Parts: sequence; structure tokens; C-alpha cells
Amino acid sequence: MARGVIFEDEHLLVMNKPAGMNTHAPDPHAGEGLHEWLKHREPRWADLAILHRLDKGTSGVLVFGKTPVANRSLGEQFTAHTIRKKYHLLTDRVVPSGRIHTVSALVRAGEKYLNRPLHAGAERAETGFKSLGPWEGRVLVEAEPVTGRTHQIRVHAAAEGFPIVGDILYGGTPAPRIFLHALELRLRHPATHEEIAFTAPADFNADPRLALREMLVEPGMTGGETTAYRLVHGAADGRPGWYVDRLGDYLLSQGGEPLAPRQRADLARLMNHCQARGAYHKLLHRQPGRSGPQLASPEFVLGEAAPDTFAIWENGVRYELSFKEGYSVGLFLDQRDNRRRFLTNHVAARFPPFPGGMAGREVLNTFAYTCGFSVTAAKAGARVTSLDLSRKYLDWGTRNFALNGLDAGAHEFIHGDVFEWLRRLGKKGRQFQAIVLDPPTFSHSKEHGAFQAEKDYGQLALAALPLLAPGGVLLASTNAARLEPTKFLASLQSAIQTSRRRILQQHYVPQPPDFPVHREEPAYLKTVWLRVS
Repeated sequence: MARGVIFEDEHLLVMNKPAGMNTHAPDPHAGEGLHEWLKHREPRWADLAILHRLDKGTSGVLVFGKTPVANRSLGEQFTAHTIRKKYHLLTDRVVPSGRIHTVSALVRAGEKYLNRPLHAGAERAETGFKSLGPWEGRVLVEAEPVTGRTHQIRVHAAAEGFPIVGDILYGGTPAPRIFLHALELRLRHPATHEEIAFTAPADFNADPRLALREMLVEPGMTGGETTAYRLVHGAADGRPGWYVDRLGDYLLSQGGEPLAPRQRADLARLMNHCQARGAYHKLLHRQPGRSGPQLASPEFVLGEAAPDTFAIWENGVRYELSFKEGYSVGLFLDQRDNRRRFLTNHVAARFPPFPGGMAGREVLNTFAYTCGFSVTAAKAGARVTSLDLSRKYLDWGTRNFALNGLDAGAHEFIHGDVFEWLRRLGKKGRQFQAIVLDPPTFSHSKEHGAFQAEKDYGQLALAALPLLAPGGVLLASTNAARLEPTKFLASLQSAIQTSRRRILQQHYVPQPPDFPVHREEPAYLKTVWLRVS
């Protein structure tokens, strides 16, 4: 059973939700919540329904319905308050002995809720608390909510004088996470009607950044072995301006300044946790055109130095990386889930790119770089044409094919300007069942001149559409942070309308959960999969 899955049968999926991930996305263009991430990951989860919710900062047992029978039964049980829930929380305040019973009304005031006396017309919020005694310098408290109002346990704990550690919204002492965990959920099975309990012990000592990655990325839920992902994503992980990637046996730290003592110590701890052999640090925000590959390459800082090239795993696929090639190591980790969608022929619920499978399909990968998308499409059976301005990177791509036992000679690698080659391939009447458009934010070629994703993406789509076969799939993606999702989608819709074609199916996705979205670290990656008439 995949990591994070507590129980699954025909009717139910029960997960151990990590802290730091919403139950559902707060906005269509924000990071995915656990519900969206699961719903679009496996065909058997296409009808997954939210039956109850946990706050973003709360970890623990969360049940989803898979069938109308389950949704109806559990909906009735939650409404009748017959489902019993048990939570554990930590506080650093004095907790009265004996049982504490809190009943009140909760009134929303901005982003928080206020505790008010129960009055006519107000919804009842009821929670029982019991101190379980000292726990590593804090107090462990058991909470049993009778009702399920938003922020209920957090508000009631604060009102009783023992706010939860990490819950600064309600007066708790700052900490890396909110120390609230859904320990147990006891309900009647929707089909057998037998009482069944699901439990997930709290691990308050775990680093919440690592706990989230280990559940959703490495290795259980990826569809194959994965040893490359983001460990620290800036402010979203409590480390503004600092980013750390795991790349197989090595870690890559990135920031605007040399490593500070605290960062170096944190990097050493991450190395130990991942059993990494060495770590590197890369300075960001170099002035464009002023730094050659040597200056732009990361600097070795800890452990054992990496060889000139080394391999990592991603979804069971191998890729060659290098710390000696300047601006990038050879793979953009935030596209991992999109590469997996080619590999599994599954974009989202009821959206397979090719209902009959990818065998024999023609795929065009523009701005191919080291051919990450090309490799996954080829492994799934497609014939891939990889197009890039750099011959060096295309050669790197052929090595990635070889790493995976793929015959590069059975595929096409074209060196040249993307716009020029889209025109030339169009004149030849070439048609592709899928086209990948993942350009850099800015590029320049002699043939076409400057390309800026913010203003030129629609032009790129317009140039690619004549090559897309009727009913084909267009994967359009950009990491241009200043290009708003609505404007990005509008530019694509305009290009498709100008081409006198229609969107038959659409699925929008942001960056994966190891690149979490935060108020100070907003979503930057925008991807849409489109089936076009």
C-alpha cells in the first residue's frame, strides 16, 4: 500500500494527511489540495468526494468517499454527529486537570474565528478536552470534537487558556507547524454497516517539510522510484529565499547569498536524513550575460564531491545530471508530475491523453532541453521529435534515452530555432498527436529574435497549432512568475479561436506539492493540458 494510504476499499479511501497541505485547493490556480492531487492521480480515484476537512496545518486521518453509497452514508453520519473523532495537540501552557467541556458559537472575523456564547440562531460548536500529561517539555492534550466547525479545536483550546503550539493565529507559541493531529476516526462502514476505526499516530518530532515530501513524493505515491525532488521551498517552508533540492545522492542548495551558519547546519541535517553523499550551494540572481558556466555552476560545500555526471530516478525513469553545466543541472524538478502524466497516459480524472494508449503516437517536444518529456513519452510507446536550439542539450537528451534502454535512433532530434522549425514542419505537412510547449521565460535566436513568455506565448501556440492533429493534446506550460494564470489561459484560448479550432477538454495544474504555494511564495508554474478539435 502506498505511503500515506491508511485504508482503501471499493467505497473508502482513508489518508494520513501531512501538515502543510490543504484538504482542497483554496483557488483553482493555487497549489493542489490533497483532494485534487488524489482525484487526478489514479483513474480509480476519479470520483473521490470530500466528506470532511482538516486545516492546512493539521495532520492526520482524513476520509474520502469513492462511491455514491459511501458519500450518502458518511454524509448522514457526519451530519448526525455519530462519527467519533479524536485529536492530539501540544500546548506549552497550563492545562486544568480533569475533563474540559466547551460549548459555544464560532463567529468568523476575517481569517480567524471568535469564540462567543451560544445564542439563538447560532450553530453549536462542542469539544471535549483531556490532559494526557507532560510531553517533552510541553503538555499533550486529547481533543474530541462533537461537532465539526472550522477551526473549532483551535478556537476552543485558546479560549480555555491553552492555545496549540504553532497556532499563532490563536495565540500559540511560534513553531514549524501547528501541533494538531487527527488521531482517530470511528465510523460505520457504508456497505457493511460495521463499526470501523482508522488511526494514525502523531509524530510531532518529525520535520513537517520532510514528512510532506516523504508521503507525496518519495517513494510511495510517485508511481515508481523517485530520488529527485525539492526539500525546502523558500518562505513556504519557513526559509525565505532559500531552496534545497535532493538530487539522488547529492543536495543542491540555492539562495541569493552564501550559506549562513544556520543554513549550513540545516543542510547537514538534511544530508543526514537523506543519506546524501555531498551538498552544493548555488548563488541565484546572477546578472544575465555576466556569468559563464563556471561562475553560474554551484559550489561544493559539504561531504563528498559529485562526479562530472550522475544519475537520479524520477517515477522509475533515470536522468543524467551535472553540477558543471552552469544554470541548470539538467532537469526541472517542478515538471515531475507532468512528465509522469505522459508516462502513465493519465492527465486527470477522465482525461487520458490517448484513450487507446500512446503506442505509435507522434509527439513533438519543443524547447526540449535534455528531453525529459521526450523520454517519458518514448517509454510509453510514442515516437518523439525533440526540438531545441542547443545541440549540446539534445546530445544530453540522447544519453537520457540510452540510460533508459531506449533507441534514440528510432526518434528524431532537431537542432534549431523552434519558430523556424514549426514553420518548416508545417510546410512538410507533419502532424503530431501531442505537442509540448514549455519555453524558457526568455530566449533569443538569430532566426526569430527575442522571445518573452509574458507577451509572446500566444504567438508560440499559434505557430504550433497547425501541427497538432485533430483531437490532439497540447501541453502548454510556463514558469513566467509575472504572467497571471488568467492571462496565460486567455492567450491560449485566443490562439485556438484564431486557428478556428475548439477546446474539447482542459485540465489546469500548478507546481507539485514539494513546491508548496504560500502567500510569500505564490504559485509561479502554470500548466494546462488541452485537447483541441
